[in-house]
Amino acid sequence: MSSLIEQAAQRLEQLRRAGAVVADARPGQRLPGGGRAAVSLEPETRPAIPAAASRQVELDFDVLSRAGLLVPNAPRSLLGDQFRVIKRPLIRNAVGKGAAKIANGNLIMITSAVAGEGKSFTAVNLAMSIATELDHTVMLVDADVARPSVSRMLGLVSASDTDVGPGLLDVLDGRADMASALLKTNIEKLTVLPSGTQHARATELLASDAMTRLLDEMGRRYADRIIIFDSPPLLLTTEARVLATHMGQVVIVVHAGNTLQADVQSALATIEACPVRLMLLNRAQAAADGGYGYGYGYGYGYGQGEGAASDTSILEAPTN
Repeated sequence: MSSLIEQAAQRLEQLRRAGAVVADARPGQRLPGGGRAAVSLEPETRPAIPAAASRQVELDFDVLSRAGLLVPNAPRSLLGDQFRVIKRPLIRNAVGKGAAKIANGNLIMITSAVAGEGKSFTAVNLAMSIATELDHTVMLVDADVARPSVSRMLGLVSASDTDVGPGLLDVLDGRADMASALLKTNIEKLTVLPSGTQHARATELLASDAMTRLLDEMGRRYADRIIIFDSPPLLLTTEARVLATHMGQVVIVVHAGNTLQADVQSALATIEACPVRLMLLNRAQAAADGGYGYGYGYGYGYGQGEGAASDTSILEAPTN
């Protein structure tokens, strides 16, 4: 004699063939026409929730080029050559081929002493330039949460709108994971992490333990990727100084003929613990002889104190 379970299973099959709806029958439940649903001996299975995927965005290269930004496959330009020189030592340090091994060398913060020095322009173009490398990928993070401008510069939002969806703040607040916050671009080796949804305590989140944990995770999880942070100015916020303590390299953008020397010195003093500090001179005047008028000096200082000196590269770029 068949067991009760076998009889119930046979009855279920008969009902299915007859078109009866029995998908929601619970174990032991009486079925139409008699019998009871079989008691499953297998663990209940549920459809797996798919992992969040990064969003895809399309950058308009024509619009970006007209705004003075570097784009793929553009003709060779002075600006492109400048960033080739600027990025080279940063990449060497990031991959451990510099003069000394640098902890978190792939985490590079672009900042300034005060606002309006051109740091966001520098951060975007540096990321664009690194994205042309054959052997390296880059992530651009908009960490200037009080005045986010990376998404606007890339044409992802309008000048009057800063909402590009979840981003850094959402990850820090637990409202999104990194995968769903990242934006994949039509530049194969460039991803963008926008500032995210505006938050009443945005600056506190940037200086929180959650940010510290996120930076540690990014340094480990994306060790093969160069990560560029567009940071708030050092003298206007305290969170920029906290952010700098986790960076392997910090680039301070200085507006030539505009930034006070005392401000630059004060900004450097706030990041003494960073092993590599670079000063980048922006909007310098051209040479009187009609030449390029752009000089480069790379002599990175390692360690702390006065010996951990900065470098100067002269770069012509609009401020923001």
